Formats: sequence, C-alpha cells, structure tokens
Amino acid sequence: MRIIAGRYKGKRLLAPKKLPVRPTTDMAKEALFNILNNRYHFEDLKVLDLFSGTGNISFEFASRGVETITAVDENANCTRFINRTAKELDFAISVIKNDVYRHLKNETSTWDIIFADPPYHLKTNQFMELVDLVFENNILENEGVLIVEHSDQTDLSESPKFSESRKYGSSVFSFFVSD
Repeated sequence: MRIIAGRYKGKRLLAPKKLPVRPTTDMAKEALFNILNNRYHFEDLKVLDLFSGTGNISFEFASRGVETITAVDENANCTRFINRTAKELDFAISVIKNDVYRHLKNETSTWDIIFADPPYHLKTNQFMELVDLVFENNILENEGVLIVEHSDQTDLSESPKFSESRKYGSSVFSFFVSD
C-alpha cells in the first residue's frame, strides 16, 4: 500500500501479512480522493475512519493535511499497526480499538467525512444498520458525507440517504448525505 498524495506522496507502507484486512486498492483510493479533492479543503475536515484495518485511508487523509482523524477497528493488531505507523509519520491520528457498531451507538462528536470499509461478506442489512446508526445519532456535519466501500454484489441504493455510487473494479463507494 502507498500514500498517493500530500506530504508523504509515494511512501510505501508495509502492513504485517497476518492482518485480517482487504486494503482499498491504490486505483480505487486515487479515484475516491480525486472526487473528495474537488469537494473539500482537506485542512478543514474532521474524518472518522471505520473498519480502518491498515489505516490506509486515514494515512491518505493525514498526508493531505487533515489534522482531526479517528480510526476505529476492533482488531488489536490493526490498531497497533496504525498507532505505530502514525507515530513514525508524525500523524495525529486517534486510534480506537472497538466494535464499529458499538462505537457508533456511543459517538458524540460530529464528522465532515465518515469512511467505512466493512468486510465485504456482511449482509445488506448490516451495511444498512451502519448507515442508519450514523444518521440516527446525528454524527455527520451538515454537508458532510458518509462513504461506504463494498463489493459490487451489494446494493445500498435503497437507503433514503443514498446519493450516488462509484464503481472501481469489484469495489464500489456508496455516498450518503443528509437531506
């Protein structure tokens, strides 16, 4: 995995092989950040990275100047890797080891961008529960966006908060916004 742009553009990060993750591909990540780059000033954002795994998305946001980032994952090896790498790169990423659904039920901060990359094998209702928790708990800022990465076998367009989706290979980014 590599950081695509910003302060650490081109830096390769080597995650331990035993982590139970499927990092977002460089192609998909680059496309996503091209979309976001046209909508937001990164320095002004607060980002919540759910199912953060290797921290791939958090590191990309941090490299581009986002200073308020929280990464949530329930795997201790993942959170240790993110903490260690963030420290090495001098990124102020707050890392929380917790079940994402439990975390969302108790979250009190609000975020400009919430990115979630749950395991692709989840059922559609589990993806929808994630979306519902974000909006029921009002943790998305006005004009903020929830982005959920999932396989092209999952369709989340039935949510009333669904805005659009973008497909890159077998990965899809679904975007959700407030009314």
